[in-house]
Amino acid sequence: MDMKKEYRKVLVPVDGSDSSFHALEQAFQFSSTEKSWITAVCVAPDYEGDLDTLATGGDILAKMRQPCEKALVKARDIAAQKGYTIKTVLEEGEPSSRIVDLADAYNREMIIMGRRGLSNLERAFVGSVTQRVIGQSHGDVVVVPNGVALAWKKILVATDGSPCSLAAVERAVRFAKAYDGEIEVVSVVDVPAELYGDAPDLVEELGRKANGYADAAVQIIKGKGLSATPHVVEGVAYEVIPDLARTLGAQVIVVGSHGRTGMRRLLLGSVAEKIIGFAACPVLVARP
Repeated sequence: MDMKKEYRKVLVPVDGSDSSFHALEQAFQFSSTEKSWITAVCVAPDYEGDLDTLATGGDILAKMRQPCEKALVKARDIAAQKGYTIKTVLEEGEPSSRIVDLADAYNREMIIMGRRGLSNLERAFVGSVTQRVIGQSHGDVVVVPNGVALAWKKILVATDGSPCSLAAVERAVRFAKAYDGEIEVVSVVDVPAELYGDAPDLVEELGRKANGYADAAVQIIKGKGLSATPHVVEGVAYEVIPDLARTLGAQVIVVGSHGRTGMRRLLLGSVAEKIIGFAACPVLVARP
């Protein structure tokens, strides 16, 4: 595994919300250690009205850009107050695509995004822009809840034995070494309730596999000169992983972006996004 992963270029989407500006402030703290260059981007929507109206009313596009311009001015002001210099970019189009395209164009290794406080009903779904950025990004994505600090002293990394979860383990090791942190490992036995009565042998086998995944991750971490504690929990992955993070006092959860297992698609797409929705701490979605 490559332990020299660097985050010299970070992209932070801002949209005028408190949560996006909080993410920007956390990016400043991150960059102070990582020596990162920060770009703040705001994406104005495409004009979808009548083209004839656009031709006779040229200020429509300017009005559509105004919220982004104000957001970027505030981003620069916040940076100046904190003693940082940032690059700001105003893009137009579908937000998630433009964010990912910009990250690729500027070689941004990490995207740091804010997350609004969500109601119990909304927790099962992350905002569509965040969801699509996670799905499309070629680099790592960190999602920070509003009002919560991004810290790395206590890291919970989820594994299901897949290559993508190995990327998550690599990131956990990288940050634990960089920030003198400690690592907890979790593997989930995510089995429908009916299987406990109908297929107890299968449930037992899945439990053995989960223990094996956790132990294998711990051995990798120990091979890098760090210690780690394995945890195997039963339940719905996107519920029990955030619950364990709270119990352990984890400051960040690290997950792979496309983990697949025979038992279920443990960390695939919507499950990783639901972990973000339920987590009280930041979540790093690691790319292989």
